Amino acid sequence: MQCMEVWGGSQLTTRGVAFGGLDAWVYSRPHGNAQHGGDVYYASSCATGRIARLLLADVAGHGISVAATAADLRTLMRRFVNRLDQTEFVRLLNQQFTTLSNDGAFATAVVATFFEPSRRMTVCNAGHPRPLLYRAAQKQWDFLGHGVPEHAGTKVAGPSNLPLGLLEMSAYDQFDIQLEPGDRVLSYTDALMESNDPSGEMLGEQGVLQILRLLGDIEPRKLIESLLAEIGERYPLNLTEDDVTVLLVEVNEQKASYTIGEKLAALRRFGGTFVRALNPKAERPPFPDLNLANLGGAIIPALARRWRAKQGEE
Repeated sequence: MQCMEVWGGSQLTTRGVAFGGLDAWVYSRPHGNAQHGGDVYYASSCATGRIARLLLADVAGHGISVAATAADLRTLMRRFVNRLDQTEFVRLLNQQFTTLSNDGAFATAVVATFFEPSRRMTVCNAGHPRPLLYRAAQKQWDFLGHGVPEHAGTKVAGPSNLPLGLLEMSAYDQFDIQLEPGDRVLSYTDALMESNDPSGEMLGEQGVLQILRLLGDIEPRKLIESLLAEIGERYPLNLTEDDVTVLLVEVNEQKASYTIGEKLAALRRFGGTFVRALNPKAERPPFPDLNLANLGGAIIPALARRWRAKQGEE
């Protein structure tokens, strides 16, 4: 990813992208032969390459209406590309879908912001299937998200955020996790958990987790393909009746590093937003948030490593 870049959409894709400190792989297939589906995915990198933001949303509907919604989400991603704190971004996401709710538009979504200097990830889940976390040290997959014990080896979700657009909530809960090199986070849309096992029973979140555990320690670039193949083989109609999207990220040990030319290009893109903002109808410039980790950390790296999200830690 280049500095100040936003990539994604709602179209068919199989692609890997690299950030400072993070590698990501996205697979998305709209239902049938549609050009655009109801699953929307985006990734962005800030002007310094230290902040990576990831969005995976399952929007009610398909086709042209969702493609238009995806375009609006891209605009919002650009506006917040340099923000470390994602609270306001999520609030405006919900506000946008609340405005569209009269037309029946709502979405489940996972929003995650990764800060390379501290290797911390902030996650907000708005009614979406819980992401899954792989800890390299334990070589084990588990649920990522607040939960309460159900019985040995499993968790069930506690109270969670509503989907975007259902209520005009003032804030969405989020949590903060520390990641280490080799750790992975996998998010997916509901076609996976709504698939069936060989007996015809729905897999659910627990079934998807069990399949990942059975697959073992597969290299990340092959993981999505292996997961979908395993689910598809379990029941004839699996993954054929809805959009299918999987987003996988793995923490690496690479620091954000760009050439002088790439930095100058990012500066031109950033400056161009101010010129375009002279038009009252244009997008707002992507200002960074005023905190020590973001602004001060760009000059004194030790300040960036102290970053913690405002809400709870997982």
